[in-house]
Amino acid sequence: MKPVCLVIGAGAGIGGNVGKRFAKAGYHAVLCRRTNVNGLRQLVEEIESKDGSASGFLLNAVETDSLEERVASIEADIGPIEVAVFNIGAQIGNHSLEETTYKQFEIGWRLATFALFRFASTVCPLMEARGGGTILVTSSTAAVRGNRGQHSHAAAMGGRRMLCQSLNAEFAPKGIHVAHILIDGSVDAPDTLGKMLGPEKFQELRETRGMEHDGLMLPAKIADTYYHIAQQHRSAWTHEIDLRSFSDLAWWNR
Repeated sequence: MKPVCLVIGAGAGIGGNVGKRFAKAGYHAVLCRRTNVNGLRQLVEEIESKDGSASGFLLNAVETDSLEERVASIEADIGPIEVAVFNIGAQIGNHSLEETTYKQFEIGWRLATFALFRFASTVCPLMEARGGGTILVTSSTAAVRGNRGQHSHAAAMGGRRMLCQSLNAEFAPKGIHVAHILIDGSVDAPDTLGKMLGPEKFQELRETRGMEHDGLMLPAKIADTYYHIAQQHRSAWTHEIDLRSFSDLAWWNR
């Protein structure tokens, strides 16, 4: 039986590439995303075409019991989850305080913090019973710096970071590796940056900063770091790391 890597938020960017990287290394990648069943099917087929092993499921992480039931079915039907990747974003756009509704603020929290809490509450007891496991959590610059118009996002991602620290304090001594991975830059991903900018502006940005310029973060290279962290010896675990393109200033220099 192959070890299982579960990716929550497996789009065409970081999540999908993390799934492909783990499948390449011999894991069975379980890929979950909220929408686009065709894109999900193509991702599974791409992995299988390279002799990898994968399954795909549509999943709305904010729905009651959705995460809990999916984890239970994977454990029962596919195998024990060795690596759990939480890659759900919580960006609702740029809004002033006056423009940010209660509902918008709450959805950021539900996506970034409460869904992670539910996910950890489900997988941590399973990993603890087996004596170990890895939880990799994608985060963003907003986890460490609040900007104008980012009330919901900054509060939600800051909460995500603190939750990861609390999870690490409780579960690292029990053999569970929790890593908070801060993406401090623009990712060359059509599902996220591409949708925010629109196809024309996204392509223009790729031509001026991405491609051979390496000014946009490449999801496949980010995925290499996720895999590396999951393979670390427990005497030298990474609990927080930040990634950015060589040409970008770090968040603390801006």
